[in-house]
Amino acid sequence: MVDLMDPRPRQDRYDGDNIRHWRVRVRGRVQGVGFRPFVYCRATELALAGWIRNDASGVVMEIQGPLPALDRFVGALSADVPPLARVERVDIEEQEVAAGLRGFAIRASVGGRIDTAIPMDAAICGACLSELFDTGDRRYRYPFINCSHCGPRYSIVTALPYDRHNTAMAPFALCEECRTEYEGPTDRRFHAEPVACAACGPRLALWDANGQEQAVSDVIAAAWSLIREGAIVAVKGVGGFHLMCDARNAATVAALRRRKGRLDKPFALLALNAGSLRHVAHVGGGERHALEGADRPIVLLRKAADCDGQLAGIADGLDRIGVMLAYTPIHYLLFHEAAGRPSGTQWLRGVEETLFVCTSANPGSEPLVTGNEEALARLSGLADAFVVHDRAIVSRCDDGVVRADGSGAVWMRRGRGQAPSSIRLRISGPPVLAVGAMLKNTICVTRGDEAFVSPHVGDLGNRRAYEAFEDTIASLTGLLGVDPQCVTHDRHPDYPSTLYAERLAAERGIVRIAVQHHHAHIAAVLAEHGLPGPALGVALDGVGYGTGGEIWGGELLSVQGAHFTRLGRMAPLPLPGGDRAAREPWRMAASVLHLLGRGAEIRHRFHDPATSVVARMLERRINAPLSTGAGRLFDAAAALLGVCEYASYEGQAAMMLEGLAARFGPLKPLEAGYTITGDGELSLLPTLDFLRTCPDPAGGAALFHATLAAGLAAWVGRAVEQTGLRQVALSGGCFANGILREHMRLALEAQGVSVYGAAQVPPNDGGLSLGQAWVALHTMHEGA
Repeated sequence: MVDLMDPRPRQDRYDGDNIRHWRVRVRGRVQGVGFRPFVYCRATELALAGWIRNDASGVVMEIQGPLPALDRFVGALSADVPPLARVERVDIEEQEVAAGLRGFAIRASVGGRIDTAIPMDAAICGACLSELFDTGDRRYRYPFINCSHCGPRYSIVTALPYDRHNTAMAPFALCEECRTEYEGPTDRRFHAEPVACAACGPRLALWDANGQEQAVSDVIAAAWSLIREGAIVAVKGVGGFHLMCDARNAATVAALRRRKGRLDKPFALLALNAGSLRHVAHVGGGERHALEGADRPIVLLRKAADCDGQLAGIADGLDRIGVMLAYTPIHYLLFHEAAGRPSGTQWLRGVEETLFVCTSANPGSEPLVTGNEEALARLSGLADAFVVHDRAIVSRCDDGVVRADGSGAVWMRRGRGQAPSSIRLRISGPPVLAVGAMLKNTICVTRGDEAFVSPHVGDLGNRRAYEAFEDTIASLTGLLGVDPQCVTHDRHPDYPSTLYAERLAAERGIVRIAVQHHHAHIAAVLAEHGLPGPALGVALDGVGYGTGGEIWGGELLSVQGAHFTRLGRMAPLPLPGGDRAAREPWRMAASVLHLLGRGAEIRHRFHDPATSVVARMLERRINAPLSTGAGRLFDAAAALLGVCEYASYEGQAAMMLEGLAARFGPLKPLEAGYTITGDGELSLLPTLDFLRTCPDPAGGAALFHATLAAGLAAWVGRAVEQTGLRQVALSGGCFANGILREHMRLALEAQGVSVYGAAQVPPNDGGLSLGQAWVALHTMHEGA
């Protein structure tokens, strides 16, 4: 067998134009992406004979012809593939030449042990857009247009191989015209499983707030009319429903906030194209690339000067705004209506002033709504109308969120179009199910040396979220054909994910492995970068269960495989009121004042009715557990500067602090702004003392970031000298902060240290499942 991931001419092994017959196996994302018609066309162009088919491992083909043509053919398999394909491996086996073999055929798929990639949802392609707005095309304004290069995939597939009968399109019988395209090997829609048209495919309907279908001639036109008049419309998308409204209508945006109970958390925008953002946000090269990719995530962009003036209530108090570009035919049709139904496609490249709020349709912290009747029940009181359709969403998949800046692109939330694509590991083993933690939950399933991290599930604090968690496990393991032999989880004994793992291990008699929270954070970075270790790791977040039940959150670790050593920690701060301190940053400021010997100021500096109670908690050390959480440092700094005393969503204080620092610009660290003890404890108390009297919140925010980064770099530098390790992984929710991430990278690289951060999975708890899986595989491998 020959592995030809990088095929080279083989004339050195064979003579001249000898006829050869090869069996070729291609693994990767090669189903549902137009790979078979691509192979058919290449084989036909080169006058090669044989056949190709899908199976559970990818695609397999037999190909026969002169050696030079075969070499050219195999070279094209990894160099010239369709845009959505990802070839990971090409294997060739020499076969006996078949006498009389003529022509090239595409054969029916076969099943077997599943070993192929899951196809990803993709934004509508340019060819389909041209047809969508061509008045002479039979799919003119058809809201479910797609082809082999675009459209829903993961969200509609029920099983692999990826064939129509294994998707939500199975109930829709193809009309003759669509069947001709579907069965034509040279057609762009050959075996595009969601292929359909107005005569045979899914259809839209408009419901009022009570679920009564409205008699309208054009659902899109009616929906746009409602939005233009100030309505909030729930629109069924690819991976779930969105709540959509006019982003420039401040009264409607305020109404959406009231209905969702979402006081301050930013909303995402939907724009036609990057050019339409010119007065709203700054779009750099890397950001444009992320915006316009086939996965079309929400990209966090720096605001333009008048952004808040134009878009009141969207992302107030922050320096960035989340934006995604249209990616479904329905989105483009809404913009088409807003633009007055221009002819052709030239308008798609122009500036469209209409911007939509496009936020996940879910009440509170519940999971994304996917079903029509479910939407009516769960979005009652939120939406004024519903745009629904009759194609089922099989797998819930929220929009991904990415930040692209000087440190590269970092995913903040894995979602539609990106998850659950596989991450190749340096270690292989029995299949593992990693169930993540409590917040920003994802799950991870391994298969051999591949790790599949699910789309964002959410916070497992309510029944619906937990049900979505169990559904995701069943769906992903089922699609991959995996029966986990090990389940791994966070060490926290009370997380719903931990309790699930305990129950699953007991029921199935499989191995169960608990992984410390911050070990998993660092392991996730090592896993995705293929680093064998040992390495240093800086894990900064809000809270994680320590090895002895303590509250960790600012940790310096040495990690190798299944093992880690704690080399240092952030100086612990009391959390007056426990978890409530994370929601009320003024309590963390009060904690700092107490440590500075200024506890008497607490009652006068803050106006909360609980100030006296909090002061006594701190004085008597009652209900004030110690925490090394770095996230609480950001809370304390924000409250001391008067930036944020109460948080209505996780990370709000830190995000507002980062926004102020970004607007102010870089500063040198505060001299003597941190201390490091002999046993590796890093304290920012001197900086927080300075912020206590700082008159300029923006300058104070910039100073805090600079000094924290300098302290962390010095902290790591000491560990580098002590251990000799020069690879450092940065992870944890605090590294969602671009300023901190970039300052740390520059400072450590100046010391000759190689720095690695989260990229394919989030640095926050959304990446923990990958780290858990990586540690579990090493644990089983090492027999630890």
